[in-house]
Amino acid sequence: MTTTTTTATTASRANWTLISALTGGVWLAALAGLIALAPRKDGAIDWTGQMIPGGWMAWSLPVALFFLIIAGLLMLFTILAIRFPETPRLGLLRIETTRGDRLFISLLGSAFICLTWLFFLGGPLWWALALCLAYAAAVFRWV
Repeated sequence: MTTTTTTATTASRANWTLISALTGGVWLAALAGLIALAPRKDGAIDWTGQMIPGGWMAWSLPVALFFLIIAGLLMLFTILAIRFPETPRLGLLRIETTRGDRLFISLLGSAFICLTWLFFLGGPLWWALALCLAYAAAVFRWV
């Protein structure tokens, strides 16, 4: 009985390792594709250049990277939710939240932090990013 359980557990771990590796590989391939498609000026990446000239949205490399990171977070949290299910917990807001809920709350709050920073202080947003990371850490810890 123990040998069968051990074999099943080992196979399950191998499957999750494969799933995680494939998901990470897809994400890294998308990142490599973005870098390859990034507009270049004088041999260097043009960070503010349009990836789709004449497009309806300002798809620069930072915008595309932002959405790729959000997609990566969603993939990671989906795998974590399936592999390690959790029970919702009551936090500071007195509502039950899961990892995904806390991710959404931290992303939404970070958007407001960046918009407020832009309104009052303008760019660049490096200090706002640091504030967003501290806010996200607090949300995951206490909410």
